[in-house]
Amino acid sequence: MLLFLSLRNGPVGPAVSHAEYHDTLRATGLTTDDVELRTISDEHAELGSLNGIQGIFVGGSSLNITNGTYDAWQQHVHTLLGEVVEGDIPVFFVCYGLSWLTHHLGGNVTHSHPEASGPTIVNLLSSADEDPLLRDLPKLFTALTGHTENAEPHSTHPELTLLADGPSCPVQIVRYRDRVWATQFHAEMDAAAMKTRMDFYYDYGYFPQEAYDDIIAGLPSVDTETANEIVKRFAQFCLAGQAAS
Repeated sequence: MLLFLSLRNGPVGPAVSHAEYHDTLRATGLTTDDVELRTISDEHAELGSLNGIQGIFVGGSSLNITNGTYDAWQQHVHTLLGEVVEGDIPVFFVCYGLSWLTHHLGGNVTHSHPEASGPTIVNLLSSADEDPLLRDLPKLFTALTGHTENAEPHSTHPELTLLADGPSCPVQIVRYRDRVWATQFHAEMDAAAMKTRMDFYYDYGYFPQEAYDDIIAGLPSVDTETANEIVKRFAQFCLAGQAAS
């Protein structure tokens, strides 16, 4: 059994949680019988038992690391993520999770390379050659993204490996130790998923509102096959009970 941990709250929280959960099911080819959805929507929500959980997907979030001060919910989220990432269960983060992981490991998160909602180019580095999720994938591929903050590439930790960069964002994929991954882009998304997410967060600053129609019109031409394959490989990695080489 895998776990999808959603970090959504507020009026749109439940709808976004279910959307990203089902996007992950589509990308992995799994069903609701294979992946359990749990949501940390406030400071009282509990992680629950991880007995029998073979891997954890952590969804995106409207939270930001660069705020500097955090409310009770965000502090609770950070505490739970710390427990998850320092455990023995493989974890896969998208978007906010990369910022959080960098911050958790003492690195810097800034606004130096934001990306508006839409396509981004991901460039796999030589460090990805033997990575269990990335080996034999195309060195360059497109994915869908949208973020206002980013990890700085010089924020190094001895157990954090930069696996991919890109022309518009210098940190696209990292691995922590041998069983935690984070992508800056939304590896689970396809064009339909991106439109749904943009509609949820129309006024959150992820894209210029006047560009909405043009962005939506261009989404069907974005090839997300390789990005989605990474999500699928993570699920296979977990269910096979393997450890990264």
